[in-house]
Amino acid sequence: MKSVRIGAGLGFYGDHWEPVVASIERGDVQFIASDHLAELTLAILQKDRQRDPSLGYARDVVPMLLRLWPLMQARGVRFVCNAGGLNPMGAAQAVQAALSAKGLRARIAVVTGDDVLPQMMRAAAEDTTLAHLFTGEPVAAVRERLVFGNAYLGAAPIVRALDLGAEIVITGRVADAALFLGPIVHSLGWDLKASDPVGLDKLAQGLTVGHLLECSGQGSGGNFGSQDAWKAIPDLAHIGFPIAEVRDDGTALITKAPGTGGRVNFDTVRQQLLYEVHNPHAYHSPDVVLDMGGIHLHDEGHDRVRLTGARGAPPGGQLKVVAGFHDGYKAEVTWGFSWPDAWDKAQAAIGTIRTQLAERRVPHEELYIEYPGLNAAHGPLAPLPPPEQLNQMNELWTRLVLRTHVKAAADGFGRLFPWIGLSGPAYTCGFTGLHNTSELLGIWPTLIPRAKVEANVRVEMLGGAT
Repeated sequence: MKSVRIGAGLGFYGDHWEPVVASIERGDVQFIASDHLAELTLAILQKDRQRDPSLGYARDVVPMLLRLWPLMQARGVRFVCNAGGLNPMGAAQAVQAALSAKGLRARIAVVTGDDVLPQMMRAAAEDTTLAHLFTGEPVAAVRERLVFGNAYLGAAPIVRALDLGAEIVITGRVADAALFLGPIVHSLGWDLKASDPVGLDKLAQGLTVGHLLECSGQGSGGNFGSQDAWKAIPDLAHIGFPIAEVRDDGTALITKAPGTGGRVNFDTVRQQLLYEVHNPHAYHSPDVVLDMGGIHLHDEGHDRVRLTGARGAPPGGQLKVVAGFHDGYKAEVTWGFSWPDAWDKAQAAIGTIRTQLAERRVPHEELYIEYPGLNAAHGPLAPLPPPEQLNQMNELWTRLVLRTHVKAAADGFGRLFPWIGLSGPAYTCGFTGLHNTSELLGIWPTLIPRAKVEANVRVEMLGGAT
């Protein structure tokens, strides 16, 4: 039976690509699919683009491909990624230039059309089609402050690019799992527009494969949270990223390259299966709606898990959009207090800062306070010990973050602190972050009719468009 083997690339912008080398050299893969865009990465890329309009893409794709492409080219392995971010063409041109400088060549395809900012800017004040996904607030509330808006595309343009002979496909914002579903559909000849149960179930199996591989090492034992069991995951320093072998009937085997660290077993795979899933019976994507209720994971041992039973339903008529808008500024300061009376000292210092903010009438929306090591990770889920216990701590670190729409207020926040060093409660190790104003970007999740997006999707081979 016909099959295809796909290896996981990066799981986020800045991830490690050396494990991909093992998948290429020893994993017998035909494709690497690399996810560079975590949910908020576009906000990071927007800040890059503000500084330099030629940027806006995940710049790690260039050194990554300089390392990997010679290995892939020698073995006929093709590469799909969403590192294009807000500037897919810029990313492709940068990759092409870097490869050319090393005497390397590749047929590179660029997928565009996910940028829906122009449509969001034109939306009428009463238009509810782009309302905030959770609050229902109309987009008019932030329209004048919008700086990017990108729809999650599906696998279709990736399939088209591969059908055209692309060896490297660079997209902007696509659904994470679509990076993997595209090569599967291309290789096995599945119908992305299938409406029959068999065809939809195949797509659902492919989507599940993409979901299991999209987070690199998290699908093979990394970030494994089971109490004590995580200690049995071997050699994380040399973890192997997951690999999927998908057969024409949709059955898939999840594994990894031989001789690598990590673990592929029932527990590590099921943890990734449930990652970022709100409704396991209706996991929406642009290509198919996945029902995980019938999925069966059969642990065959030796880092091999067989995946069957995913069920699919036709996708809806809308696509998810992530948009970003200017949302003011923040400045933060952290400093520490020591025993004795660590908690009381911190509270006295915080009271002094609040007094200064009030007396100087510093405009701000929030003064956020947390205590690293106590509640910074879990917030209200980590209730603080009583004050008498906190006062006995060897050290107590305190982080204050000012959020404001006035840049001058953020710029001046750090100047409220230094004098406290000699005139306030005794502190431990000085201040950090006295001059660190940064711009805040708010995120606007919404939905858009897919017909308004897909009509503008283009696949361009460097040197020609389709």
